Amino acid sequence: MINEQIRDREVRLIGEDGQQLGIMSSREAMKIAKEAELDLVKIAPQAKPPVCKIIDYGKYRYELARKEKEAKKKQKTIEVKEVRLSPNIDVNDLNTKVASARKFIEKGNKVKVTLRFRGREMAHVQSSKHILEDFAKALEDIAIVDKPAKMEGRIMAMFLTEKRS
Repeated sequence: MINEQIRDREVRLIGEDGQQLGIMSSREAMKIAKEAELDLVKIAPQAKPPVCKIIDYGKYRYELARKEKEAKKKQKTIEVKEVRLSPNIDVNDLNTKVASARKFIEKGNKVKVTLRFRGREMAHVQSSKHILEDFAKALEDIAIVDKPAKMEGRIMAMFLTEKRS
């Protein structure tokens, strides 16, 4: 809230250079802000009495936007990459998939390892669980199992994340 939008009876006023000017009515605070040719901005509305500061509102909004932009730059988004396997996968194919998953994890992404069952393969679900266990064992030096293998319809899925050391 700025200037005339502030309807509180009393406010704690902070000057433009940061010193406390004390508790006063919002009219008096508005008059002081107008004399300084600046805006009266409510910065802590939940406080008793609310805290208002005399500042240039346009500059204040610009500074907030800049800080927000900086925070977004430093933020890292984690993507979930998927590696699909089938129950009758060969050792070399599995090693290729492990290598691609290793690259994803080293870049800081999560990896979803899915084992898809088709037709008659559904009869051998329990005997195929070892494939996901072998996959996790091959990556245990850099990754941990975030969510263990779980059946979801015709797909068994497991999530791996980077090891925190």
